[in-house]
Amino acid sequence: MDTILLSSAYLPPVSFFTAINNGGDVLIEQYDNYCKQTYRNRCRIATAGGVQSLTIPVVKSDTPKQLMKDVRISDHGEWRRQHWNALESAYMNSPFFMYYQDDFRPFYEKKYEFLIDFNTELTLRIMELAGIKKDLSLTRSYTRKTDGITDLRPLVEPGVQEPASPRTYWQVFKKKHGFLPNLSAVDLLFNMGPEFPLYAVGTL
Repeated sequence: MDTILLSSAYLPPVSFFTAINNGGDVLIEQYDNYCKQTYRNRCRIATAGGVQSLTIPVVKSDTPKQLMKDVRISDHGEWRRQHWNALESAYMNSPFFMYYQDDFRPFYEKKYEFLIDFNTELTLRIMELAGIKKDLSLTRSYTRKTDGITDLRPLVEPGVQEPASPRTYWQVFKKKHGFLPNLSAVDLLFNMGPEFPLYAVGTL
């Protein structure tokens, strides 16, 4: 199977892990330009009030363009505490949050300097908990599309390649809001637990 090339993302959406689960080994691009309003530093979760975006503040660059690998996390606004409280509030009544919470809480207690490191370790943790066994590595230079590589870096842009009629799964607030598609993969993990990979390959 082709190697999957993805941009770095914070608690990536379900579509990222569907691509990972259905492809070969994984390359995370760290030499692309950082862009705001993408999944690079934000994720979407389901709450009692509907979809909520969680955004990691970053240190403003001195130059117009900045490589993803150089983006530093800001400590502005106690975002770690706020994000963890939001995750806990949104998913405390999901079937598997209590089971997985100790796997995620340490990420919101430790300070990471670079966004790429924080994102990569979270992605690896989700892959581990979901039972997705693929090698993941970071690019060593900007990667051009070549044979043997499936370029899915556009998935970092909200709305890109999201299915018009996505397959559904159980969500805590589904009766209130209907099914909310392509949220952060933690939504699928906390709600479906070990059945995560079955959904990703389309057998669920």
